[in-house]
Amino acid sequence: MRISIIAIALTAIFASCEKGLNIEPTASISAERALLTESDVRVTLIGAYDGLQRATVLGGDIQVINELLGNTDNIRFTGTFAGLSDIAFLEMSAPNTFARDTWAAAYNTILRSNYVLSALDKVTSSQATKDRFEGEALFIRGVLYFELVKLFGKAWGDGDNNANPGVPIILAPTTSVTPESYVSRNSVAQVYQRAIDDLTRAESLLPARNSFYATKAAAAAVLSRIALMQGDYATARDAANRVIESGIYSLTPSFAELWVINPNGTDFTTENVFGMKVTVQDGTNSLNTYFGTGIGSIPGTAGRSDCKILQAHIDKYEDGDFRGDFFQQVGSFTYTRKHLSRFGNVAYIRLAEMYLTRAEANFRLGTSVGNTPVDDINIIRNRVNIADLTTITLNDILNERYLELAFEGERMADIKRTRGTADGIAWNSPLLILPIPQREIDVNPNLVQNEGY
Repeated sequence: MRISIIAIALTAIFASCEKGLNIEPTASISAERALLTESDVRVTLIGAYDGLQRATVLGGDIQVINELLGNTDNIRFTGTFAGLSDIAFLEMSAPNTFARDTWAAAYNTILRSNYVLSALDKVTSSQATKDRFEGEALFIRGVLYFELVKLFGKAWGDGDNNANPGVPIILAPTTSVTPESYVSRNSVAQVYQRAIDDLTRAESLLPARNSFYATKAAAAAVLSRIALMQGDYATARDAANRVIESGIYSLTPSFAELWVINPNGTDFTTENVFGMKVTVQDGTNSLNTYFGTGIGSIPGTAGRSDCKILQAHIDKYEDGDFRGDFFQQVGSFTYTRKHLSRFGNVAYIRLAEMYLTRAEANFRLGTSVGNTPVDDINIIRNRVNIADLTTITLNDILNERYLELAFEGERMADIKRTRGTADGIAWNSPLLILPIPQREIDVNPNLVQNEGY
């Protein structure tokens, strides 16, 4: 813990964002004069976004891990990175490099957010700016605690949430190493509540529109995901409904428009509630790295060709479903067309997911807040040219969610919350939980390892 959180905090927190994000160039800010002005706080907040954007965090690795984890039914993984191969084939060990790097980068970014939150008194230009800075920092921190507890802790409802170890909660800047620096793991329930508290306040503070940064609807969308994981369907429904009813986002007319291949980078579509921006100057799309492949006849495509999509997955689509044809054949291998673009933005939450969540929650509760479940599902089906349903079952809704969000990072969360299986492995198997990184265990005697490692 000391190595990846405290040491990084003292050396990297105050570095300006390593890549351009529309701010004036700044080499670094020394610890002695850091966060003395509003400009310093702004630079540190941009640094927190830069941390969130990293390949090892929401630049794609978190989504890739959640898709590959025990997913040999749908994906043939042929990559040479041992860490990802071990995740795909459920052969992980404590030194797994992808678990290590995601943990370290996520906590680095949380610490940057904590520094912003500790210096809000320096933001004096306007109350609106101060509120936005606080909301954005809380959003980043809340998202990361939610993602970390899903990866490194037991699923919500797998035993006692108040006793199961989650991940350490750190809410203050780290400026020196003391005995208190060796933190223990908070419970799963505590981490979920921390994420909820951060995102709830973020929603109250953030503006409705904020370029490609966090917005009020983005916070509501993540709160909807959290509530769905917890089986709190009324909260999930209402949060998803707030996003839909905001009127700011709209489904793209065609499914293909979500994944445009552009050699010079692409703008976010009207459907992206939140995501990571990737340009020729800045950012990495790990979903492209591992799921993509370079095609000579299509400029702008790239990727390692590690994740081949199996015919067993493609066979799950109805005849005529546009999504069932949204694959690229290269020789004898098949790839999803979602992630072919080297400079494609990384979508974290799309509006389509909010329709699917509202439909599921309304169905489970027997309500019709915002719309009926069948009408919401038909909105998703109409876009991909398949016929309306006149009646609907829970399995219809879950299947639509599976097909619509395939290879976007939600597979493992849905397996765990619906008590499903991954390649025949039960949702609550220790094999589906990442190990606490070995180097964290080595330097922090207060951390306990997950079962099986």
